[in-house]
Amino acid sequence: MAQEFDLIVIGGGTGGNGVARTAAAAGWKVASVDCLPHGGTCALRGCDPKKMLIAPTEGIDWIHAMKGKGLEGDISARWPDMVAFKRTFTDNMPPRIEKGLEKAGVTVLHGSARFTGPDTAEIDGKPYRAKHFHIATGARPMTLDIPGEEHLLTSTDFLEMPELPARLAFVGGGFIAMEFAHISKRAGAAEVTVLEMADRPLGNFDPDMVEMLVAATADLGVEVKTGAKVLEIRKTGAGFEVDYQLASGTRTMACDAVVHATGRVPNIDELNLDAAGVEHSRKGIKVSAYMRTTNRAIFAAGDCAESGPNLTPVSANEGRIAGKNLLAGKDERAVDYPPIPSVVFTLPQAAMVGLSEAGARDKGLDFETHFEKTDGWYSSMRVGARWSGFKVLVENGSGKILGAHLLGPGAEEQINLFAMAMKAGLTANQIKGLIFAYPSYASDIGSMV
Repeated sequence: MAQEFDLIVIGGGTGGNGVARTAAAAGWKVASVDCLPHGGTCALRGCDPKKMLIAPTEGIDWIHAMKGKGLEGDISARWPDMVAFKRTFTDNMPPRIEKGLEKAGVTVLHGSARFTGPDTAEIDGKPYRAKHFHIATGARPMTLDIPGEEHLLTSTDFLEMPELPARLAFVGGGFIAMEFAHISKRAGAAEVTVLEMADRPLGNFDPDMVEMLVAATADLGVEVKTGAKVLEIRKTGAGFEVDYQLASGTRTMACDAVVHATGRVPNIDELNLDAAGVEHSRKGIKVSAYMRTTNRAIFAAGDCAESGPNLTPVSANEGRIAGKNLLAGKDERAVDYPPIPSVVFTLPQAAMVGLSEAGARDKGLDFETHFEKTDGWYSSMRVGARWSGFKVLVENGSGKILGAHLLGPGAEEQINLFAMAMKAGLTANQIKGLIFAYPSYASDIGSMV
């Protein structure tokens, strides 16, 4: 006989946990299920552990930048200690999250969920029924369909490596590839190569900022090969060989580990969504602005849904909206996406919010482009930053900020201030009129607009 709930949340990450807690607080009988420990990709296998590994490399970067400026001495990284430091956070998260859910009145389940009907599912073969379901299963590494694909390490594997290989290759040139390449090189890898099929890495970021970041990456000792299509990966006695195609012909490189960094796709293949009457595509589960699927009793949010950008705070916000509409019993709240900032946590950091120059032109907007390299600015000189700059798009007439693109120290927080200003509709002159603490990274913003 099927166990019954008011709501079953499938996925224990940011897109699901808030929904489970909200419904339980309202007196609903709620279960949360995940085939992995609760916490989700960001907390356990992505954003947070990645930045834990970045932290020691920031120290290394700081010492190198300050040599000859009053700071002397050598320092090196110990990868096992870095991973142990990361685990001081990740190991504690699942029990903390699961205990918190249980304290909130949520039944925590472990296993793989599969729909058997519009209101029924199996979890590891056991039957369950619910008045409502909420799907927040996130994303997984995309399938590449190349010979030797089974030899690729995932980003999860990389974060758990007991030792750092001497020679690393990253297939792809997005967030994961660039961030992990920077971590690896500063942590002591001898050879680090990024193989990107497109003409440049980080295709969604401003070309001028990316050009500077690629130069900084090369200066670090990471080789970024563009126009490089990986053809095959072979296991050898000493490691691996990677065949890749350039315009000039096929090349082969040897390495000790190859990491999958080409992107992720919605993690929905095993859910049997057709049985539940939930429409989906390769882009994810089809949802309305109210986060409702084509089965009105089922909601979805986050990277598994065909919705906003695949970013952790976006999934949390979508889950919040789904929870409100679940409790209301009707489509009461629609998702309204504000300007959403995005950051690549390389050193230097690259950040963006709003429109690119090409995007603004495609919309037929009339705007000015404020672009400058800022390695000579005080904020960069103070920390020995050799690569920094900005590009801000200001609409003519209204003076509103259409987009901001940053590279350099402080970019991860500067971009949040730009996002706030854009959401509030502040003009360039109004931003110039703000008084920030000085000297600070925030105080540079007035000179960018």
